[in-house]
Amino acid sequence: MTKSDTTPVHPILVAIDIAKHRNEVLIAEPGRKRRLIHTDNLMVVVWDFAGGPWENPDSPHSHPHEQVTYIVEGEVLFFLGEEMQRLSTGDMVAVPANVPHYIQLVSSHVRLIDSFTPLRQEFL
Repeated sequence: MTKSDTTPVHPILVAIDIAKHRNEVLIAEPGRKRRLIHTDNLMVVVWDFAGGPWENPDSPHSHPHEQVTYIVEGEVLFFLGEEMQRLSTGDMVAVPANVPHYIQLVSSHVRLIDSFTPLRQEFL
């Protein structure tokens, strides 16, 4: 699927454009951009992280939402509870509600797709 004859586009990003229920690209903080789409009960967030590899991981956080993360591009260390996994393009991880988790970039750029249920109202 392409925007033009020469620019390939990931199919899920085209779906976000077509849906018209999207938010514009938001700068969450320096080196972090996000786009999202949602229904009444499901939220999908596309994250772009730059500036890797990081010397230190993010701070741990948790939330009452269930989360599934898909690594579209790049490589991260994904910390879930007391465990750490090295994840790269094509890998997925499920995060149960209220379990502390965080990442550390291993590659210079990482694109993640996070799915949440219920919606993360603080992202709207």
